[in-house]
Amino acid sequence: MKNTLSPRETERQEEAELCFPELANISCKKHMRPYSETMIIYTVLSSISLLTVFLNLLVIISISHFRQLQTPTNLILLSLGVSDFIVGLIVMPFQILLNEPCWHLGDPRCAVYSLLPFITVSASVGNMVLISVDRYVAICDPLCYPTKVTQRRMRICILLCWFSSALYNLMFLYDNLKQPGSYNSCYGECVINVIGVVDLVISFIIPISAIIILYMRVFVVAVSQASAMHSHIAAVKLQRSKTVTVKKSELKAARTLGVVVASFLLCYCPYYGVSLSGYTLTLFSSSKPFLDFLVLFNSSLNPGIYTFLYPWFRKSVKHILTLQILQPHSCQANVL
Repeated sequence: MKNTLSPRETERQEEAELCFPELANISCKKHMRPYSETMIIYTVLSSISLLTVFLNLLVIISISHFRQLQTPTNLILLSLGVSDFIVGLIVMPFQILLNEPCWHLGDPRCAVYSLLPFITVSASVGNMVLISVDRYVAICDPLCYPTKVTQRRMRICILLCWFSSALYNLMFLYDNLKQPGSYNSCYGECVINVIGVVDLVISFIIPISAIIILYMRVFVVAVSQASAMHSHIAAVKLQRSKTVTVKKSELKAARTLGVVVASFLLCYCPYYGVSLSGYTLTLFSSSKPFLDFLVLFNSSLNPGIYTFLYPWFRKSVKHILTLQILQPHSCQANVL
């Protein structure tokens, strides 16, 4: 026998499906994900968030504490560590909130919280460009590198990177900040309107093109220098070993940072590739959490790369975890 609901029960069921039953005329309906999918998203993002905060905190402490590590190149890694730390501490929890059926924190908080992911992503892209420029100068113009790339100039470049990222995104999201919630279709959404093509060009195509071109040039020069170092011609050994040939440490640094850049491209290209394809992802589409996760996962991937490829990072982490950094003059310890 077919069960029928009374009008009162039907009304209660409809109210249960609303984010704000007291605002039935304007409230959004709850977009419920399958329980298993929700638990996977929460578990993975929570674990990655904690891991990202912990690992990048080790990077920040290492480079900030040990004077040996405070080189121009490592200052960029410090800046990248700060942006990745913010991702783990704030952006990932915000992403977890976005996966809730409804947004309960109000339109102003939606606009403000959305601003930070845009700034950190832009800063990360800017840091990758700085890494590519740093390696380009170190490999292609090694004699002038110490004079061209100083700690003071690198600090200024990093500050400009963060300032320009903040300014660009404040202008880019101005309408969303001025009129929070104006792009929501109903009450209980957190929707941010972005000019997709403009952001795609400025935040991805231009910087990624610069990164690829610079690293292609670095690769060509590194290969030619490696051939010169293995040459048996005495004149080449005498002349180039002291003047032109790049140090092995610089080549190793270029390879290591090349892995960092490659992992960045692998994590970010699928997300922006969707924009290039013209396909639009809705908030509750099945593929959106995966693409968001891939971008955020890059922030925890970088310290993992340092662990495997940088001996100085492993040594500094050992000093930190064993509390040796609390000893007097520990900042002058030899970790290289």
